[in-house]
Amino acid sequence: MRIAVTGPIVIDDLMTFPGRFTHQLLPAQLKHLSLSFLVDDLEVRYGGVAANVAYGLGRLGRRPLLLGAAGRDFGDYRARLEEAGVDTSLVHVSAERPTARTFDTTDADRNRITSFHPGALAEDTAPGPEGWSEGVGLVFLGPAPAPLMAARAEECRRLGLPFLVDAAGRAEELGAEGAEAVLTGADCLVTNRHERSLLLDHTGWTSEDVLRRVGTWITTLGPEGVWIDYADESSVAVPAAPISRLPDTAGAGGAFRAGYLAGRADGLPDEEAARMGCVLAAYALESAGSQDYLFTAGAFRERLTEAYLTPTESHIG
Repeated sequence: MRIAVTGPIVIDDLMTFPGRFTHQLLPAQLKHLSLSFLVDDLEVRYGGVAANVAYGLGRLGRRPLLLGAAGRDFGDYRARLEEAGVDTSLVHVSAERPTARTFDTTDADRNRITSFHPGALAEDTAPGPEGWSEGVGLVFLGPAPAPLMAARAEECRRLGLPFLVDAAGRAEELGAEGAEAVLTGADCLVTNRHERSLLLDHTGWTSEDVLRRVGTWITTLGPEGVWIDYADESSVAVPAAPISRLPDTAGAGGAFRAGYLAGRADGLPDEEAARMGCVLAAYALESAGSQDYLFTAGAFRERLTEAYLTPTESHIG
């Protein structure tokens, strides 16, 4: 089953300031700030929710179709994604704008200053290029402006395509009306614990209200694993897969979603698909960035079995 992945494609510039931001703030000058930080390193990482999910699916051998918008500087990024097994042929490439970019500076106290330039995301359109749904059997609907997410959800409903929603960072913008348009009929909603609370707060809904609109609600809980809720069945807890080194949290969410989507595409029950997601998230946690982990199909199966003691049938690789 082919999986289409929609949402942001982003390049991250990560910088480290060896001092402390607070030492640069003078009470007498807070009304007129002009700050300059000499950083001692610059690391460029490739990210964005859609690209991270597509990367994980590609590493699992799924050849996902990535839909979204990138900029005139997309060449190297595109080559990396294609090498990982992602079909980027329908990504819209802007002739004028750069790929969306995050500029992130962290100081010695782990305080952080972040700026985000949406760039080519301004040209992202819904539902997608002509013919995008050919051969597609499952859609990941990643975060985007509310009208764009609603249009994509409506297109999935019109085509009868099952879709999974990830509205990270968009709960406030969606509100009850937007959430109704996006979530109704979704096969699955995935949030982390914080996003779950935001969604309920900004819609005024209860968990039961959400579950009347979606088939499954998965809440990721970091080192505690994931929680799977249903409207008419008992909830299920899936523990996190063990990791072998101190984690780098970048990319774990996208990797979990990729593993879960791959399991669902194989027809696995939610619990087994979530186990696949947890193992892929463990690989991401052990790597330096969101799209730097590698594994063989055999190693993935072995790790899945060791983590949960029961083998999961899956077509990996």
